[in-house]
Amino acid sequence: MNKTKLICTALAIVIFSTTAQAGGLLTNTNQNINFLRNPARDAAIAIDGVYSNPAGVVFLGEGMHLSIGLQNVHQTRTIKTGFPLFPNNVNMSGSVHEFEGKADAPVLPTLQAAYNKGNWSFQFGFALTGGGGKCEFPNGLGSFEQVVAGVTTKAGNINELYQKLGQLGIPGMAGHGMGSKYSYDSFMRGRQYYYGFTFGTAYRINDHLSVYGGLKMLYGSANYYGYVKNISIEHLDNGQSSMVGAAAHFSELGDQLNRYAGAMEQAGNMQAAQALEAAAAKANMLSQSTQDIELNCDQTGWGVAPIIGIDYKTGRLNLAAKYEFKTRMRLKNKSANSLSAEGIPMLSKFKDGNEVAEDTPGLLTVGAQYSLLPSLRISAGWHHYFDVDTKQYTKDMLSDTNEYLVGAEYDINKCWQVSAGAQKTQYGFKDAGMNDISFNVNSYSIGFGVGVQVNEKVKINAAYFQTIYSDYDKKEAVGQATVTNSFTRTNRVFGLGVDLTL
Repeated sequence: MNKTKLICTALAIVIFSTTAQAGGLLTNTNQNINFLRNPARDAAIAIDGVYSNPAGVVFLGEGMHLSIGLQNVHQTRTIKTGFPLFPNNVNMSGSVHEFEGKADAPVLPTLQAAYNKGNWSFQFGFALTGGGGKCEFPNGLGSFEQVVAGVTTKAGNINELYQKLGQLGIPGMAGHGMGSKYSYDSFMRGRQYYYGFTFGTAYRINDHLSVYGGLKMLYGSANYYGYVKNISIEHLDNGQSSMVGAAAHFSELGDQLNRYAGAMEQAGNMQAAQALEAAAAKANMLSQSTQDIELNCDQTGWGVAPIIGIDYKTGRLNLAAKYEFKTRMRLKNKSANSLSAEGIPMLSKFKDGNEVAEDTPGLLTVGAQYSLLPSLRISAGWHHYFDVDTKQYTKDMLSDTNEYLVGAEYDINKCWQVSAGAQKTQYGFKDAGMNDISFNVNSYSIGFGVGVQVNEKVKINAAYFQTIYSDYDKKEAVGQATVTNSFTRTNRVFGLGVDLTL
């Protein structure tokens, strides 16, 4: 068992992707309840346009416009991992083990505000723009267990060692040995919040055309905690099997071997002494590599990027586009395992005080909305995330992401409004970019909801949004074994909000 590999696996939880996600990597697009009702909002002229179509907000009436929303998000992430040694786990049966993480964000607030005066619109927005919530894997992950299970491959060497000890006449050692069974305790939790603020101004050039310029500021705060503890192996004693703590067991064996090496050296048998010393060194290495591993890492960082937009309306048709520039993000680590990171190349970038690159990709959105009837509007949109242009831990594993959106909105009467829409998210993953620490899979989402115009100044919105994910299957060789992984997720969001005109 390789301790460096185990620590690297544990610390890799810092690349957890977003929890409350509806959009590309590190980008949430569910920033208003209207999006949950109908995701295709890229050319809509409404207060939620502060995020989706900021240039179009200037076409609202004069005065103060405000939208407040609350979202409840629940996700699961499920990985089924197959490994030939997994049947040796005394606590789980079969060669394929399932690891499920649950991610909940009970309350995600959103706020959009605009003050329109003449040809100008001054806007502000707040939302969790790239993560928001916690994800827990109560039993750790398959990649953790693969490393733990690997210690049992040393059984043959250990058994041969005991046999040689017996041949050397060391009392009681011939009947000892190591079996193939193992057990361990593991856990992983990630908490991530990317607080996003937008400030900008739209200008109406004429009755048909408007433009927008603004800034996006992100502040990231995260904590990642995980461990692999209590690694136990099967010990055989004259045909009797028992589970023993691996680290203490190998340490005791190393001490015994060193004592016998000293005895052999005093007896003048230098060859046997050297062999025993070499065996003791190996036993002590196994003891070190099966020690408990624990990580507790906090990250904080911030970034700023420009946003530009344009809106053009003519007759029943409205067209709009927006571009959010890449946000450079460097998250600074405050890690409780900084000493263990010293001298390990992979961990050196994550040790206490270091910075981790987690840029938010540039985003281009293009949308159209057409009024078939005064009471019926249809809409479509396209999102392109420039993932490969960012510097991220996973950057070399990804190609750009595309999303395609359609939807419709219908005014039943002056008070009631219904809407629905769909979104397809297409990632350009390669196998190298898929692992149980951090993954996304292609998906399509549906959203629907209602709007209730209480009076001229108050409108209530309620919605439900569900994402259906594909499965991604992957096989890879690990030593002489083949590991199989199947990745998938679930996601659902409830939303309730109010739009105000003051």
